[in-house]
Amino acid sequence: MNATAITAALLRGWPLPMPTPDGDKEVRGHLLIIGGSRKMPGAILLAATAALRAGAGKLTLATAASVAPQVAIAMPEAKVIALEETAHGGFRREAKERLAPLAGKVSAVLVGPGMSDDAASCELMRCLLPVFAGSRMIIDACAMKVVCNSGNFRFAQPVLLTPHAGEMAHLTRQSKEAILADPQGAALEAAQRWNAVVALKGALTIIATPGGQCWSHEGGNVGLAISGSGDTLAGIITGLAARGAPLEQACAWGIALHALAGDQLALRFGLLGYLAREIPAEVPALLRHLAA
Repeated sequence: MNATAITAALLRGWPLPMPTPDGDKEVRGHLLIIGGSRKMPGAILLAATAALRAGAGKLTLATAASVAPQVAIAMPEAKVIALEETAHGGFRREAKERLAPLAGKVSAVLVGPGMSDDAASCELMRCLLPVFAGSRMIIDACAMKVVCNSGNFRFAQPVLLTPHAGEMAHLTRQSKEAILADPQGAALEAAQRWNAVVALKGALTIIATPGGQCWSHEGGNVGLAISGSGDTLAGIITGLAARGAPLEQACAWGIALHALAGDQLALRFGLLGYLAREIPAEVPALLRHLAA
């Protein structure tokens, strides 16, 4: 089965949900991002900025207590929840109780950017899945390891996972070479095994659903291969999901927007040297252009 290519024409025929002219910030979607750590507080800021640039209306960040005040100052648009940390910089299991009041109130949840302590992250992830069963959930970075630290794991309802080839190799216990040799097959197999939408990122990105649907995207440039780039991509996708886009649609649009943002930045700065923090600012104009 050939994957459907993600093109501008495809996206224009698959329009994103739009708020009514009198819609408030709740109508545009409330999203929660859980992430950050003492060592990587910036990751959650990159994701948060990208999510708002993608059009989400309301933002809550849950991050390490040691950096929460700084995050709140750096992101004045957000409500910030401080989570107690483990000795290795992860979040304690009690974070579930701090976040549970948001159940049913957030339309999309992103877990993972900048998180530390794999064991604590996986334990928290297992606790959060039933809490946010009614929200679109995007799982990134070390939070994805829940699928390989829990036996034959299957999600009760589809979520979105966003591994690159190296991460996919670790999650599936295959070699990176095997993943790269057949990315479509690897993504489809993982999607069906885990009951998840899987976006296998790379120069060729494959999106696969548990039902066997498949999309492909080629684009962007090598300048996007930079620290923080994946955090911005996860944020764009989550912002679109918060607006009401199904996971596969939010992912397809997000991947295209991220790649096009890289193209725009390369025109201004050159192929190498632009920063992940500069990607989100390109998104609103690109959204307008693709909707035209």
